[in-house]
Amino acid sequence: MGKEKPGFLTPKAIANRIKAKGLQKLRWYCQMCQKQCRDENGFKCHLTSESHQRQLLLFAENPDKHIDSFSKDFETEYLELLRRRFGTKRVHANLVYQEYISFREHVHMNSTQWETLTDFVKYLGKEGKCVVDYTEKGWFITYIDRDPETIRRQEAVKAKEKMDADDDEKIAKFIERQIERAKESSTEKEEHQCTELKREDESEKIVLTLNTTKKADPGIKKIEPSTSNNPLMLVDKVSEKLKSVTSSSHKTEKRKTKTALEEIMEVEEKKKEKINRKDYWLCPNIVVKVVHKKLGEKYYKKKAVVKEVRDLYTGIIKMLDSGDKLKVDQSHVETVIPAIGKTVMVVNGAYRGEEATLEAIDEKNFSCTITIKHGLVAGRVVSGVQYEDICKLNSES
Repeated sequence: MGKEKPGFLTPKAIANRIKAKGLQKLRWYCQMCQKQCRDENGFKCHLTSESHQRQLLLFAENPDKHIDSFSKDFETEYLELLRRRFGTKRVHANLVYQEYISFREHVHMNSTQWETLTDFVKYLGKEGKCVVDYTEKGWFITYIDRDPETIRRQEAVKAKEKMDADDDEKIAKFIERQIERAKESSTEKEEHQCTELKREDESEKIVLTLNTTKKADPGIKKIEPSTSNNPLMLVDKVSEKLKSVTSSSHKTEKRKTKTALEEIMEVEEKKKEKINRKDYWLCPNIVVKVVHKKLGEKYYKKKAVVKEVRDLYTGIIKMLDSGDKLKVDQSHVETVIPAIGKTVMVVNGAYRGEEATLEAIDEKNFSCTITIKHGLVAGRVVSGVQYEDICKLNSES
């Protein structure tokens, strides 16, 4: 009797499956048949097989067609990996190639029109699909993204940065004017200094004349001296007026100084708001709600945790109930407002990226009040924060 076939769970069968699953040597791969052989003996057997001979006959009829097809597939998959993995960053060409060939079913370069990776990189630079430069460490490439949506976003970001720069100049000029105004007010105070009352001749006496009235007849009414004719009362009244004027002037000066400081603080707050206000708000470890029905009724109105953010506007989320992972745009989800006293993340606005505690909710104005927890502004209470500017933090982190 012949030998029995090894079982499914024997060490030899497991080793064979592991070898078949992993990557094998390139020289034992047939691109036409898309067949990977494990060793040289198997590859020789494949070359003599009938199926391989039929594929060779098809290739011989029109070799340029097959080579162009393989070249196009290789170029498309390589550029797609470069765009998704690295975006528009400058990266070593061989690093992208090593990630590309880690996929078992990739198109091999020896079946394309390019003999080496250097030839392929030069081709990308010549066609204007990538920015190519050569250094001592090798060839580096930068993907040129011509997607209309990406171009629109980049132009919007540049326009916003330009507007922020103009606003910064205006704010700087305004602060300079406030400083100049404060300097002028300080110089005026120094010029008008109060001095003591001094007499030129100390021997000179101060004489006060009083109007004496004769005793009136019983039938005549007694007339009290008027304020205008009494010098002592006039002096007291003038001194009281001077005191009231000086106290009111001090109060107005303090009020003006306080108003100027408040204006500067308000301007700084607006400046921080414009700098940190972006059209994207996704960030890791926040809880969001799916509001897009096209993702399926299974996920609609369900909550998820953002695990990763890609290209600023796209996120990888994990559903809290089912554990499924989805790739969504930020327009497919919305922020979640927790209960009062819980920790939230400020995802947009002046305090973007800060953790805070939710203190109160104003349902009429769709806003809330928060207290910053960390950083230089820890303990600051901020009111009037819109719902979409804060989001619940994942408590499991």
